[in-house]
Amino acid sequence: MANIKSQIKRNRQNEGRHTRNKAVRSALKTYAKGVRGRAAEGDAEGARTGLARAAREIDRAASKGTLHKRAAARRKSRLARAVNRAGSSD
Repeated sequence: MANIKSQIKRNRQNEGRHTRNKAVRSALKTYAKGVRGRAAEGDAEGARTGLARAAREIDRAASKGTLHKRAAARRKSRLARAVNRAGSSD
């Protein structure tokens, strides 16, 4: 346990950030799962709508520093590829 006042505050801040980042990453996984699920069912329109929402949230997480910008690009790319595959099989 830290005895230095600034380190005690830093620990509190880190804990808050950790909790927030964990919640954001969990939500991103939920959005991605929904997109992939709709794509697998063949619901191309629903998958495209979900992709737009997921991409927006991924970009937001990247801009806030929760997700690295290249990790964000990779996730969006993979989701878009899944949606495009679902749309082309109609």
